[in-house]
Amino acid sequence: MPSHDNHGEASPLLPTGNSHHDGEHHDEGESGRSGFHPSHFLAVLWRSSCTASMLVNLLWPVVPIALVLQFLPGLHLWKFVTAYVAVVPTANLLGFSGQEFARKMPKVAGILIETTFGSVIEIILFSVLIAKHEVPDQGEERGNGDEGNLIPIIQAAILGSILTNLLLCLGLCFFAGGLRQASQKFHPIVSEVGTGLLLVAAFGLLIPSAFYSALKAEVVDVPGLKVLHDTFTEGKLQRDVLRISQATSVALIVAFALYIWYQASSHHGIFDEVIEQDEHADADRDADMEKSKFTMTEALVAIAISLVLVTILLICLVEKIEYVVESGVPDQFLGLILLPLVEKAAEHLTAIDEAWDGVINVALYHCLGPSIQTALFNAPFVVLLGWALGKPMDLNFEIFMVVLLVLSILVVGNFLRDGESNWLEGALLVVVYVIIAIACWYYPNPDVATSNGVETVDVQMSKEMLQQLRQLLSAKAIE
Repeated sequence: MPSHDNHGEASPLLPTGNSHHDGEHHDEGESGRSGFHPSHFLAVLWRSSCTASMLVNLLWPVVPIALVLQFLPGLHLWKFVTAYVAVVPTANLLGFSGQEFARKMPKVAGILIETTFGSVIEIILFSVLIAKHEVPDQGEERGNGDEGNLIPIIQAAILGSILTNLLLCLGLCFFAGGLRQASQKFHPIVSEVGTGLLLVAAFGLLIPSAFYSALKAEVVDVPGLKVLHDTFTEGKLQRDVLRISQATSVALIVAFALYIWYQASSHHGIFDEVIEQDEHADADRDADMEKSKFTMTEALVAIAISLVLVTILLICLVEKIEYVVESGVPDQFLGLILLPLVEKAAEHLTAIDEAWDGVINVALYHCLGPSIQTALFNAPFVVLLGWALGKPMDLNFEIFMVVLLVLSILVVGNFLRDGESNWLEGALLVVVYVIIAIACWYYPNPDVATSNGVETVDVQMSKEMLQQLRQLLSAKAIE
């Protein structure tokens, strides 16, 4: 275990009265067995990490039903619903096996690994969506809601993932922890680093949208008119936004690499001490220590099984999205609410259980960590993947969603400022999330309206007028 040295700090950030536990966490993840034992494997899988996760395992019968339905004709909505539900237990298995694997690592490295496994589902979902996206034909406007255009759903899912973690998951953590304790105090370094990185990430994500909004009124597009080389057209504006999005994505991934290095290197001792002291105060620590655990082999087998199942189910899910939209579910609601809920369900259960047990710093880390990874890595990754696949995936979000993200970060930052939480703050965050969900249900699809698109006017003119306009522009270009 790395030493808890504070790298030049005059005094430790936390009391070190529990320093005699040093090295204990090396044994927390040990099972006392080796190899693969099917009966033990199934027993550990069933008990899972907490009661809520164990109850999720009751949904496993839905998994084979969802897979069998895919081979039957029709039943598109049923196929979507069963695949949607089946993702929850498989994601729960991936999260639990990642947690078991992470327990065999040092604390901070373990939590980073656990958070990464939680985000794997999101990366798979984004990858499947961008792969299925159909590029419009030449001259066809992007983002017009045509069949096969999944970019608006991907963009909504990116911001929806962040909002679900910041509002719903954090709110439920504060609420659950507040029911058991009047208030819970968390260390400022966890919240300060988290909210600071979220603001930087939000700045990077929203720059392409701001660029587009500032210049969309300057676009010149007249049907049938010859475009001059210096004319600022809609196509040129979209190409510029795409290039800015790609460059911004590279910068955000660099920022994520710096964040990982910061966590694992310069302040490793600080985070290690904060998180370890928090876990020693875990109300269920003794019971958790007595639970049977996966061996390293069993953890890797569980990870492999869950990854295969999650990938297949997400592909089935994405295949039926167009039928869900046709049935009346709005794009924004599907992307901003439904998809993030299912891919984050298992991770949220773990965080809420930690808050209930009084491990609020770890719970906070599980809420902010995935949000940071989505903003700094997962979203840029899908932009770069789209670039590699020749798909025009950019970060030009709807202004409606941009406002939601900024206001949500400000609200959460305000609640984190005082360093403690209670059930009322948690309930208010959940209320904000419900309000957003209601607004998303009534938000029109991109083919009906857009809050960040070029406004076009249907102009009708005779051939003579069009020729005169061409001659006038040509004369000006010669001058």
